[in-house]
Amino acid sequence: MARLDDHIEKILFQPDELNVKVKELGAQISKDYKGKHINIVVILRGAFVFCADLIRYIDADISVGFMVVSSYGGGTKTSGNVRIIKDLQKNIEGEDVILVEDIVDTGLTISHLKDLLSTRHPASLKVCSLLSKPSCRRVDVIVDYLGFEVPDEFVVGYGLDYEQNYRQLPYIGVMKPSAIKVKHGGTKADGSSTKDCS
Repeated sequence: MARLDDHIEKILFQPDELNVKVKELGAQISKDYKGKHINIVVILRGAFVFCADLIRYIDADISVGFMVVSSYGGGTKTSGNVRIIKDLQKNIEGEDVILVEDIVDTGLTISHLKDLLSTRHPASLKVCSLLSKPSCRRVDVIVDYLGFEVPDEFVVGYGLDYEQNYRQLPYIGVMKPSAIKVKHGGTKADGSSTKDCS
């Protein structure tokens, strides 16, 4: 991964830091949902690595479903419009649901998803996010289980991508500005990760 590493300006969270935090989140969720069944809803694609590690630390009965959303028209900045590309297949009425996201920045996507899923009458609906960029918020949203807060920088790794690259990096790092090429047009259809809220 030497070529990819060359595009990283600095590392925010090393693999061991990520593992410790994910283990803590799993332990807290296990405690809060003791004796209950949890429906884990993964927001693809950025959250898949985080969620794969997280569920191994959850000591509870779980099922896992997936949603794909799009809110990016130009690739790096949110358009404000959230479209469901792949909806949840499972009926969640009366169920305890946790939305698992890679990063919450503006809050628009997760707020929209919470509003949508609330109409399906789950018993409870909470949010678990690996990262949060509070400086980017455009709507108030509660993140019930949070890994780390990050500054308004362009982050990749551990599932988070830039143009479908860098997901395999074992750490979370900030990309060098010289490695970022902002493209116009097209749709980024994964609610992704390397977001810039400026």
